[in-house]
Amino acid sequence: MTPPVRLRVRTREIDAIEDLLPYTSPHAPLAWLRRGDGIVGIGDVIRIEAGGHRPAPGGMPRTTTIAQAWRQAAEHAEIDDEVQLPGTGLVAFGALTFDEDSTAASTLVVPRVAVGRREGRSWITQIASGRGAAADAAPEPTPYGPYWAGTLGPGALAPDGYQDAVRRGLAAIATGEVGKVVLARDLVGSVPSGADLRRLARSLSTGYPDTWTFAVDGIIGASPETLVTVRGGTATARVLAGTAPRGADADGDGAASLALATSAKDLDEHQYAVQSVLAALRPFAAAVAAAEQPFTLKLPNLWHLATDLEAELGDGATALDLVAALHPTAAVAGTPTNAALALIRRIEPFDRGRYAGPVGWVDAHGDGEWAIALRCAQFGSTARTDGASWSIDGRDGIPVTAHAGAGIVTGSDPETELLETRVKFRPIVDALA
Repeated sequence: MTPPVRLRVRTREIDAIEDLLPYTSPHAPLAWLRRGDGIVGIGDVIRIEAGGHRPAPGGMPRTTTIAQAWRQAAEHAEIDDEVQLPGTGLVAFGALTFDEDSTAASTLVVPRVAVGRREGRSWITQIASGRGAAADAAPEPTPYGPYWAGTLGPGALAPDGYQDAVRRGLAAIATGEVGKVVLARDLVGSVPSGADLRRLARSLSTGYPDTWTFAVDGIIGASPETLVTVRGGTATARVLAGTAPRGADADGDGAASLALATSAKDLDEHQYAVQSVLAALRPFAAAVAAAEQPFTLKLPNLWHLATDLEAELGDGATALDLVAALHPTAAVAGTPTNAALALIRRIEPFDRGRYAGPVGWVDAHGDGEWAIALRCAQFGSTARTDGASWSIDGRDGIPVTAHAGAGIVTGSDPETELLETRVKFRPIVDALA
């Protein structure tokens, strides 16, 4: 194995920063934000990749490969961190693929500079590799570029095709092949060449402040679903499964929330997802706790059934270890997992890439925050399973692909599931427009 690059890391507190996004690249932003706090990065000192054109050695799972490489990099790093908050010191941003068979790569990016804010304090982290020393100079914020608008239209799976896909999923459930399968559809289009992609992240973080707004290696979105957070030996997770649109007025909204909370179909779907997360966490934990009943989580455009979980971890378990064990959950794949993945590969005529994969950050201690990449868009050409591509000529703009899915269980209705995907597309479609 190639010896890891020695990283030199220096974190210092700086004057308060109100808006972090101007401190990242307009065209290749690195960002992790929630309610105005978070981390942004610029440049990259090292990139750790697995899959795509870099297959994992010996058939090892991609996330396990990345976790091992990160552990080595962190062990050899020289870290001078005077702030000691979550996200300070050595940190890397990650975007991992949904499927081990994806033609995209799972990637961990260590930025040259990271700027963060948490608990009313701001900091800057400088990272250098080899014999270089971490720089002292703080980066200058880059003003936002002009506003722009993108276009999106039907992709490989149009609305009629999606309803047919749901029927195929229901047929597989009826034969006992799976108990649940999550099926997605796609929209494709472009944004203007040279567009300041930070504007998309800013629109999402402003419109959906309680979600995780992320921008990592070409995927940008606002996810309501925490995959796992690890801090000081404790892991927490939030499971979302079961969805309903918000009502048009207060009475309608209350009725929508109550209908979701009492829906046998949605409660069954939610329980599948909760049990899959509990089963994945138990091997790493001395104790795991979860609420007996889900609560309804209110977002600007929909309701979700949600359950929070907490686990006290054994020695040495890191955020990336748990990401490897948890993904894919029943909330984004189905159950049983392997059968659901095989069915998704048969039915969906595209490669999901990083959509519905883990996205987040990890530090030198193995702590971090990871979400599932939902309500998002991927920038760059996207492969289809028929060998074609949705690549758009660079003169016409930057290619963009968005996905949205729904959990299919016994009792699912194809038209209702299609409507659910439309609701889930709304955040990213509105922000792109």
